[in-house]
Parts: sequence; C-alpha cells; structure tokens
Amino acid sequence: MTLSIDDIRSAAKLIKGAVLRTPTVFSPALSGLSRTNTYLKLENLQVTGSFKVRGAFVKLSGLTKDARSRGVIAASAGNHAQGVAYHAHNLGIPATIVMPKGTPFTKVAKTEKYGARVVVKGEGFYEAEKIARSMAETERLEYIHPYDDALVMAGQGTIGLEILEDTPDTDVLIVPIGGGGLISGIATAAKALKPQIKVIGVEAALYPSMAEAMGKTDHPSARGGQTVAEGIAVKSPGALTTPIVRQLVDDILTVDETSLELAVAALLSEQRIVAEGAGAAALAGLMTAHNQFEGQNVCLVVSGGNIDNRLLSSILMRALAREGRLARLRIELEDRAGMLAKVAQVIGENNGDIIDIHHRRLFYDIPVKMTEVDIVVETLDPEHVGKLVAAIEAAGFPTRILDGTAQGNPG
Repeated sequence: MTLSIDDIRSAAKLIKGAVLRTPTVFSPALSGLSRTNTYLKLENLQVTGSFKVRGAFVKLSGLTKDARSRGVIAASAGNHAQGVAYHAHNLGIPATIVMPKGTPFTKVAKTEKYGARVVVKGEGFYEAEKIARSMAETERLEYIHPYDDALVMAGQGTIGLEILEDTPDTDVLIVPIGGGGLISGIATAAKALKPQIKVIGVEAALYPSMAEAMGKTDHPSARGGQTVAEGIAVKSPGALTTPIVRQLVDDILTVDETSLELAVAALLSEQRIVAEGAGAAALAGLMTAHNQFEGQNVCLVVSGGNIDNRLLSSILMRALAREGRLARLRIELEDRAGMLAKVAQVIGENNGDIIDIHHRRLFYDIPVKMTEVDIVVETLDPEHVGKLVAAIEAAGFPTRILDGTAQGNPG
C-alpha cells in the first residue's frame, strides 16, 4: 500500500490551522427517514466549499523550494481547482488551472479570485487534463493530480480521523467516490483505528468506474453522460487508489440521477444544508440501501456544497413536483372572456396557489373556439392534486395532469 495511518496523522498535524476542522453533526430528520442514527461530516463548510483543500494543502506543502518557485498546474472544473488555487496563493506558489470549456463562469471567477491563472480549454475534463500535463512539461510546472497522489490521499484521510474522534461509535462510513482519493484516505484511517467499521462507497450510476474495478457492477462506465454529480463523474479510477479501495472498502453502491436529486433536496429541506450532487451522493446511497444499515450509527461525508443556484432551484422545483406539492395541469376551456377567471376561482376555492399560466391558442389539435391553458399550481400533496383536478372537471373544464407530477386519488 502507498498510504498508512502514520501518513494521515502527519497530514493532520500539517493542516492544523490551515484547513477548517469541520463538525460532525447528528441529523434527527435524516435518521428518521433512513431508520439509522445518521451523522453528517460537513466538508461543504470548508472555505472553498469542498474537502479538496485538505489534500491540496498537504501536496503543496510537500513541494521542494525549486518546484514552488516554478509553480504548479492542475486540471479541474471546480473543487480541485479552487483548493489548489486557494492554498497556492497563501503559500506564494504560482498556480495555473486548466478548466474545460463549458465550466460555469462562477467557478472560473472563484478560481481566479484566489489568484490562479485560469486557462479555459478542452472539451471535458480528460481533454483539459491532457492540456494541463502538456503545459506542465513545456513550462516546467508541477502537476497536481486531483486524487491519484499519496500526499493528496493523506490529506483527505484526515476526515476519517476527525469523524472517529467526534463519533467513535460509528458503525458505517458512507463516502462519495470519483477517482478514489477521498475514500482511500478515509478508509485507511478508519480501518486502522477501528478495523470492524464498514466503509461504503457511492458512485453515480453513469460513472461506476470504481465499482467496475471491484467487480461490483455490470454498467459500462464508458457510456458516461450528464450527471448532477459532476464532482464524481470519473471514467477511470486512480492507479494508486484502486488497490486501496479493493483492500479496504466493503462495498460500492451506484445511485441514479433521481436519487442524487432527491438527496440534494432532502439535505436542504430536512437539514438546511446546501450540498452539490457529489456532496449528496452518500445520502443518496443511504436512502437507496437503507435496509442494510437499519439501526446502525452511520456517518455520511457531505463532501462539497458548490452547486449552481439555477441547478439547485431546478432540483428543488422538481422535488416539489415529485412530492405532489407542485402540479402542472392542462385545462381545456372556451376561448372567451371570463373562462380563465372561473378556472382560477375553482383553484382558489380548493386551496391551490397558481404559480404560472401559459395559453396554447396557436395549436390546431383543439377546436378554434377552444383553448388549452397550462397552469402550474402549488398544492399540499398528491391527494390534494387529485381533488383539485376533480373540482376543476366538475366545474366543466376537462383537465389532465402533465408529466412529472405525483398523482393522488380524488376520491
């Protein structure tokens, strides 16, 4: 193995005062939902919003004087970029970050705010990584790998030390997996301190590369695709991390996009915690397989909170629709004055709150003297949706519930 508990203890001494020691908090609400005793390790509270500052600081601190003077380079679309840029600035090390095309402007701006030179180039992370490695060679810069590095893993492993200091009775640790640096460090620390502890990894089903490496899934990792958990969207696990994961990680769960969305929404609604998709992956894993953890003390690593506001808004609205608290109704009515007011009156009398209205006059699949209106209504639950539809139809307006809305029984 390339990593030991002594390496992680040394990293813990090194980062003291430079990296926030984040809290591990008990969550009564999530405990009730999962029928476990659920604790949350809040790495989303780090200064850059992610655990990545730990490994970045340890790696940068270990550079020679010559390497520091020449500077460092990294490829990242977000959290690793900010972790490297933040500590490089504080340590007086010139930093260059290659970010792929399409990286949200806010992430580029935050990385530049920490003093790094940002190069936006490459279609996706893997092309950006090739560009960064090429620049490292031509400009004699030190390449900082996001996960496949012993010092980086040691830094991330300090999370495991802190969890077991705060909650020594933890039975199960659930950790997101991208390239494997985070879970390799945590598992090394946790298994050394408490050999009987279970360490469970969670990957996005679209990117199950580590699960494949362990023979835990039949999903072809090469298919990839758009995922809300871009922080763990890694097609190939690390050469150094994979053997550690094989030896120390007890199981790997894969979770679909709906589960990831619901986990982001649940952390905010139930615990008032903002997490990005990757940061909510551990909760998605717990909720997907909660039966196997019932009654145990479970700690989830909330690895990051850097989520775009628009994406978060969409996730929350979609969660309301899934819960039947937001319904999109298509209502047919005569195209004459007063009809829409009657529909609105029925909705109001039945405690629905209209959020949005859109007329569909220009389509010819209905008679010319009729119109269809799409109305988004805030409701209480699926049963309320059903009763609302029944009331609108009883008033003489044919109504159907459109996609994405939970449906209740109007009776």
